[in-house]
Amino acid sequence: MNVNYESRYAIGPNEANALDTAALRANFLIETVFADDAVQLVYSHYDRYIAGGAKPVSKPLPLETIDPLKAAYFLERRELGVINVGGAGKVTVDGELYELGFKEALYIGKGNKEVVFSSNDASTPAKFYLNSAPAHQAFPTKKVTKAEAEIVELGSLETANHRTINKLLVNSVIETCQLQMGMTELKTGSVWNTMPAHTHDRRMEVYFYFEVPEGQAVSHFMGQPDETRHIWMHNEQAVISPPWSIHAGAGTSNYTFIWGMAGENLDYDDMDKRAIADLK
Repeated sequence: MNVNYESRYAIGPNEANALDTAALRANFLIETVFADDAVQLVYSHYDRYIAGGAKPVSKPLPLETIDPLKAAYFLERRELGVINVGGAGKVTVDGELYELGFKEALYIGKGNKEVVFSSNDASTPAKFYLNSAPAHQAFPTKKVTKAEAEIVELGSLETANHRTINKLLVNSVIETCQLQMGMTELKTGSVWNTMPAHTHDRRMEVYFYFEVPEGQAVSHFMGQPDETRHIWMHNEQAVISPPWSIHAGAGTSNYTFIWGMAGENLDYDDMDKRAIADLK
């Protein structure tokens, strides 16, 4: 079996406020997203969300079911979002082949029985970042490129948060059950993401940071707006953001991150915004 997974229970803000650095990282940080010739997954009890990665190097990697799903196959009751952050690769879905280049996305709907990941060149393997959420309805599998994304420019260099938001797997672009995914690219000289901060108690989120230059890092801020904490993160690491938590970050360089979320609705702008002056 090429699938490695761990299960993490959800905790509330009162419990999280009492955690030290090591415990905070153990509960929310996903340190290893990619491993050679393996599928790495974290099953979170926040909205039953799964985040992880598939890195096929010397052989194709099938997406096998894991015990917490109690399912005959992985997508029996789930949908899946895939974004390639490595070399060119392929995703085969029930016999149909999809080519995925760098920063291209694929939505795979509920009910597909066989998903296989492969790289075009073992010397520059694909890195398929994966997010999955429970689904009650099946929608068609569809590839989405950056050219097909809904693109929004936000922020400014003066506030160090000039960024491009690429909405890839969202309901304004494709049909999904509850999964939403996109990618935010920080401009050179900008380091802050998702600021002013917000929460959305109707859904949880996972952030995956990449294109963080060697020797640089991102400080990810989480917690209730008046009781914040931070987690230092490095390239190709992910962090779980509970519904009660803000999710923002500042890097020692510009970087890119992928956001994925699931919950009660598909309204991207359903946010409880928090003023910067009110953060503590």
